[in-house]
Amino acid sequence: MTLPFAEWLPRQRWYAGRNRRQTAVSAAAITALRADLELVLLDVSYADGSTERYQVVVLWSAEKRTDYPDIATIGAVRGRTAYDALYDAASVRHLLELCGAGATRGDVAFSVEPGVGLPVDAPSRVSGAEQSNTSVVFGDQAILKVFRRVNVGINPDIELNRVLGNIGNRHVARLLASFETTWDGQPCPLGMVTVFAAGSAEGWALGTAAAGRHYAGGAGDFTEASHQLGQAVASVHAALAAELGTASGTFPVDSALARLDSACAEVPELSPYQPRIADIFKSVAGQEIVVQRIHGDLHLGQVLRTPTGWLVIDFEGEPGAPLEERRRPDSPLRDVAGMLRSYEYAAFQPLVGRGGQDISAALEWSGHNRGAFCDGYADLAGFDPRQAAKVLAAYELDKAVYETAYEARYRADWLPIPLRSIGTLTGATGPD
Repeated sequence: MTLPFAEWLPRQRWYAGRNRRQTAVSAAAITALRADLELVLLDVSYADGSTERYQVVVLWSAEKRTDYPDIATIGAVRGRTAYDALYDAASVRHLLELCGAGATRGDVAFSVEPGVGLPVDAPSRVSGAEQSNTSVVFGDQAILKVFRRVNVGINPDIELNRVLGNIGNRHVARLLASFETTWDGQPCPLGMVTVFAAGSAEGWALGTAAAGRHYAGGAGDFTEASHQLGQAVASVHAALAAELGTASGTFPVDSALARLDSACAEVPELSPYQPRIADIFKSVAGQEIVVQRIHGDLHLGQVLRTPTGWLVIDFEGEPGAPLEERRRPDSPLRDVAGMLRSYEYAAFQPLVGRGGQDISAALEWSGHNRGAFCDGYADLAGFDPRQAAKVLAAYELDKAVYETAYEARYRADWLPIPLRSIGTLTGATGPD
């Protein structure tokens, strides 16, 4: 296969190697799913010595498809054109059919959860919401998520959705099916199907819209929704603790300090805060905390508001981390801190690029919603996260440090958002 994947990959939202120089792109495995349909695993090597493996389902056509977007056209070889098959209704329907039949194609095994029927005849559309994977929605019944960057191990998104769905937790979408292959004799998850949350809206869109209305003097109250979201997150945490257990642990000081050192080397604006951040991390070292399975990457973009309440989605954790690291038990406070950071972002994002804005309204909106979320969490959990103020602040700082590196790399105009929060959390003066 001589398709121009090296040129095609950087055009994809889900490709994580844009800021690195490719040295090689090769097919690690090609599995025929149908005469014109192949599941391809690509190995990408970079000049810095790192490698990544990506998944592309390829549809071959002898004719040029005018119904395909340019972004999905991979290239032509020997009179045939290759396309990203997830944009083709017949191809994604075939993936569902393989799952429903519990089929095996080469080293790829498809499976369906007990008692589940899949909507193979429903109309399909590619969702534009994700950045690290690609999802296809089937009518208002199911959503297929195809993992683009693949890793060896148990995928926590499949694992935790199965656990929570089996006990009927109403704050998650039930797992319907999944498929995987093997890599060096180990399981390598490739995709999953869950119930689609029809009539839902993303928490980030709702939050930023409410904040914008607040600044304009309109109806920007979001606190009741935030209170209910806190209850939903507490419900998920309680269910995971009951089903998968808890243990005693400590705040991961060493990894937090390593992340701090790396971020400071990349973001000069962070360096003045480094000593105080390090002191806060060290101040909670050895303090015993309860650890359990958690979401691991929780923010307003990982929750959906439905007509009946909140859903927590995307349990896969930080996409760049190995699967085993994502499955490692941690404090529920990490999830709480991630959501509190997200309220800060929702409050200040509408003000990005609007110099001279009074930040008092943003601080007010953020403070009210952070408080409402913690109140809701405490109502159901019986424990107020703010009672563990020092550890919670350490987790917030750890997240904010990560955000500074991300913003400096991809959205420099957003960098003041985490820097301002770091100034507040360390007792220093943040940027204007």
